[in-house]
Amino acid sequence: MHDALAGFALALSLIVAIGAQNVFVLQQGIMRQHVLAVVLTCAISDAILVSIGVGGFGWIAERASWLEGFLTLAGVAFLVVYGFMRFFRALFPGEEMRFEQNNSQSMLAAIGTCLALTWLNPHVYLDTVVLLGTISTNYANPFSFGVGAVLASFFFFFSLGYGAKMLTGLFAKPEAWRILDCMVAFIMWGIALRLAIG
Repeated sequence: MHDALAGFALALSLIVAIGAQNVFVLQQGIMRQHVLAVVLTCAISDAILVSIGVGGFGWIAERASWLEGFLTLAGVAFLVVYGFMRFFRALFPGEEMRFEQNNSQSMLAAIGTCLALTWLNPHVYLDTVVLLGTISTNYANPFSFGVGAVLASFFFFFSLGYGAKMLTGLFAKPEAWRILDCMVAFIMWGIALRLAIG
């Protein structure tokens, strides 16, 4: 249970950082267009990527013990830089996200857009395959860690898609995005510190 909760918390803190994919899910939720199809596409894609990361890195770590230490250090560096990026964006916010009230699109078009935003984004591979895969090797039960991470994806995307209407007013304010970015930054730094001290 401890490993599953750790996977859940880490995956959730990574996913919550707003990117193109999350903005698209929010847009679909606000407009109430194909929400179930979109959130399932995101969550299942994450589940596949997390499974590749956790399964693959566990197998590699057994055969190349040096690689685990190297990738852990790389993960720490990534988390520190990622945290600074979020913190910098909180201090110096750029263009705020906008919800474009586009004309209704078909379900296939919505799924296609979602797949492109997910699988063509290099950060998704760093977050799910490399980072979660590497960190999972530090736990006694990497499988439980992976299950927790997958559950976090389903929890987040369903909450984002179906809770979007309630969040519209809150995230219309730039301060809300700045607070969110600060929270993500401190979470990333905390995880990096925990990894660094072993």
